[in-house]
Amino acid sequence: MADVASGLEGLDLGALSPEQQAQLMEFKINTRIANEKYLRSHKEVELLLSGFLREVMLRRPENIPEFAAEHFTDPELPMKTQKKLAEKANQGN
Repeated sequence: MADVASGLEGLDLGALSPEQQAQLMEFKINTRIANEKYLRSHKEVELLLSGFLREVMLRRPENIPEFAAEHFTDPELPMKTQKKLAEKANQGN
């Protein structure tokens, strides 16, 4: 049965053949692995997201999209991120 409120339909278990289901599962696994490798090789992503979330929780802005736009267009952000990366690297030594 469809969930009209969310706009989502119920699962159609017969929509994909077993071979298509296996291919989809393999695609999902490979995508997850690729994403994990990317995130591990780009530590700045974690710093950017955690910094943004920290500021959201501290400031609790009314307009999140506007706050995000201001946060991520801050001309100082690249320098702040590099500084935190360096600090994190020094803590690991």
